[in-house]
Amino acid sequence: MTSSPAPRPPLDLDRLTAPAGWRVEVVESTPSTNAAVAERARAGEEPGLVLVTEHQTAGRGRLDRSWETPARSSLTFSVLLRPDVPPASWSWLPLLTGYAVQAALADRLPDVALKWPNDVLVDDGSGTGRKVCGILVERVETSAGPVAVVGVGINVDQTLDELPVALATSVSLETGEPVERTGLLSQVLGSLHGLQGVLDDVESLRRAYADVCVTLGRTVDVHLPGGDVRRGEALDIDASGALVVGTDDGAFTVAAGDVVHVRPA
Repeated sequence: MTSSPAPRPPLDLDRLTAPAGWRVEVVESTPSTNAAVAERARAGEEPGLVLVTEHQTAGRGRLDRSWETPARSSLTFSVLLRPDVPPASWSWLPLLTGYAVQAALADRLPDVALKWPNDVLVDDGSGTGRKVCGILVERVETSAGPVAVVGVGINVDQTLDELPVALATSVSLETGEPVERTGLLSQVLGSLHGLQGVLDDVESLRRAYADVCVTLGRTVDVHLPGGDVRRGEALDIDASGALVVGTDDGAFTVAAGDVVHVRPA
């Protein structure tokens, strides 16, 4: 007879270290933190809201891919931001968020890396790796101007059986020990808050991102809407955050919103 997993403790707001000016709320369950924060933004919520759920029941990833995790096994949250940068720099928000999560996890997971455009993974040398975090950033129009809803989902405490796909992993699986989620959330929020200023220096962000991006330097298949697939070498990240791919016919660039998948060939 299989024993039930030990109860997972809830997040502890009293011990959470929140960045200055950010307001953290924790709810037991919600279909999607991004949808909830976007609704509140349209109703007049000010930037700085962080909505965390212990159980997201209808989460959405890029291109509306759905996913769900067991209650209290992840860090699933959305942050409402109004970046004070030119519109052209907003395309860097998903990459900046990935870089912030990667930086926050690096002490625990030495092989943590980024897969363009919006995955944080544990690098196994294949270029695919084991996904530990997904990111979804959405622009929302409000009466006070556009805002960004930055959604993050980190697999923290899932067992192998609880992971949604074979190529996923969790922080605890990689470290071999339980992870205290409240402290980890404090780290991730602090990293994201502290790195926002880098949006003013896109070239520095581009270089920092490229240094930990395992997509670069590999031959990849770029899957486009409509079923087209283009193969080439991932050469660089350009000034807008798009991926530059070299082929025998010359280089082409693809933005995050223009691809279905980018996978190692």
